[in-house]
Amino acid sequence: MAVEEALGILNVHFGAAGTLDRLATEKDDTFRLATPAGERFIVKFSNPDEDPNELALQSDLLDHLARHDGGLPTPRVVRDRDGVTFFTHIDRHGQPRLVRMLTYLEGTPLDRVDMTAADRALVGAVLAKLRLAMADFSHPHDEREIAWDVQHLPKLAHLLGGIRDPEQRRMLERGLQRFHEIEGLLKQCRRQVLHNDFSRSNIVADRANANFVTGVIDFGDAVRTYIAVDVSTALLNQLDAGGDDTMFDACRDLLTGYLSVAGLTSTELEVLPHLVMARVIARALITTWRAEQFPDNARYIMRNTHRGWKQLHYFLERSRDHISETFAGAPEKVRLESI
Repeated sequence: MAVEEALGILNVHFGAAGTLDRLATEKDDTFRLATPAGERFIVKFSNPDEDPNELALQSDLLDHLARHDGGLPTPRVVRDRDGVTFFTHIDRHGQPRLVRMLTYLEGTPLDRVDMTAADRALVGAVLAKLRLAMADFSHPHDEREIAWDVQHLPKLAHLLGGIRDPEQRRMLERGLQRFHEIEGLLKQCRRQVLHNDFSRSNIVADRANANFVTGVIDFGDAVRTYIAVDVSTALLNQLDAGGDDTMFDACRDLLTGYLSVAGLTSTELEVLPHLVMARVIARALITTWRAEQFPDNARYIMRNTHRGWKQLHYFLERSRDHISETFAGAPEKVRLESI
C-alpha cells in the first residue's frame, strides 16, 4: 500500500489529511498518521487474506473495554464518515484491504525500556485489569483457533519438519511431549476472552506517567483461551536468556503485580511455567515456518526466536515436578504498595 494511495483513502473516508509514517509489522500495512492539528492516529490496511470476522472481534472488544473501564490504556476505534469501524477498499492491485483507524497511544515501546522491578509489577497489574475488564465479553468469533494460542500447541507438530537442526528438532519433540503431560491440568483451569499477546513490543510506557504503562496495543490475537495461557505469554517476554533458576526473576516481579489485582488458582500457578515453555516451542515452530514463507521479512519475524533455544534447554533439563514448582507459594493477593 503506497503512502499516496493510503492518504487518498483516509481523506475520502475520514476527512483526514497529514503525513504517514510506515511502521514495521508482520503481515499488514500499518501507518502512523500525524494531522496538521497535531493529532496522531494508527491506520491499518489489512493483509488481503484477513477475515472480516477477525476485525469485528477486535473492534467490538476495544469498544467493550472503553465502556467497561475508560481508564485502561487501550486504543479507541475511530469510526469513518459512515459510522463504521472498518470497511473494504480494493487497492490498485485489485486486492481487498480492510481499513481501520485507531487512536494513537503515546509512549516508548517496552522492548526499548530498561525496567525496574516496580515497573514490571505495574505491567502485570495492567494485564490483570485487562483480564477483569474482558471477563464478561463474548463474540461469535472468539472461539477461533489461532496458532499463537498455546492451548492448541500439539496441532503445530507438523511444522517440526521445517527445523533443519537435528538437535533443535529433538528438543522441540521432547517439549511437545512435556506439554502432553500437563494437558489434563490445563483443562481444569478457567477460560475467557483474553489479549493473548501481552509482549513488550505491544506495550508502551512512560516513566514520567504515574501508571508507567500508557498503552496496550495489537489485539489481533485476542481469543477465548485459558487465563494461565494469557499470563504465560506476558511472562515469556520477561524471561531471561536462561541457564539457572534466576531466569524467572523478572517474571516474578510481573506476577506479583498481576496478583495484586487478580488471583490465580494453585492449578493455574502449577501449569504456568509449562505454558511459558509451550510459548517458546510455538515461537520456534511458527517463526521458522513464516520466515521461510516470507524471507524478505525474516529478520522481523525471527527477532525473538534465537534466544529461545537456551530457554528450552533449561526447561527440558529439569523434571516436570521441578518446573511445576517455579511459582509455588506465589500469594493469591499482595499489596502493590509493598513492591
